Amino acid sequence: MLNEIEFKVYGRYALFTDPITKIGGEKCSYHIPTYEAIKGITKSIYWKPSFIWHIDKIRIMKRIRMESKSAKPLKYVGGNDLSIYTYLSDVEYQVLAHFEWNAFRADLADDRNDIKHLSVAERMIEKGGRQDIFLGTRECQGYVEPCKFGDKQGFYDDYGDLSFGLMFHGFSYPDEIGVNELHRRLWRPIMHNGIIEFPNPNDSSVLRSKVRDMDPHPPSSMKLEDIS
Repeated sequence: MLNEIEFKVYGRYALFTDPITKIGGEKCSYHIPTYEAIKGITKSIYWKPSFIWHIDKIRIMKRIRMESKSAKPLKYVGGNDLSIYTYLSDVEYQVLAHFEWNAFRADLADDRNDIKHLSVAERMIEKGGRQDIFLGTRECQGYVEPCKFGDKQGFYDDYGDLSFGLMFHGFSYPDEIGVNELHRRLWRPIMHNGIIEFPNPNDSSVLRSKVRDMDPHPPSSMKLEDIS
């Protein structure tokens, strides 16, 4: 396929949480990455507003392990607080993703060249991404490399099915859905022999709820000044 990429992402620590509930206080990571977190990593590798990344599958390569650390986060009223953050430790994932044209950006129709974008994305994977890679949060540095999805031995290859209950899936933004609202998505992931298949954000199995009204602000609609 001319719109599909594969890569490996890994790091010493990861913290994947529900953004709606992680403001302040103690934090504890999900056992697996969220769709939105992997989508954010993929966008850090390469992204243009003319297309939308969709995450198809991830493969858990290493044993799921948690590690707690003491932290002193800043308080909104000033000073510091004492908290315990529980991270995922020593993580590695294989990712299979593809891009689709953003139907709500007709102004960028001239940029719909799948060969060009695929070539750039593959080069950016080889270089480790266009932007810094973070595994859920900024203090968890990540790294990307090319890989073939399904290659090498994974810890959960013969594990069978494992359910993770109700989890945050991702956000639906107005410039991607054509509605001036921000939506939050939930789902119930099941890992089969180390592989998690993500449903499409528009799939009926994904639970959706409105967070708030939001107006899209694509770059082309902003007031830009000529500084030449």
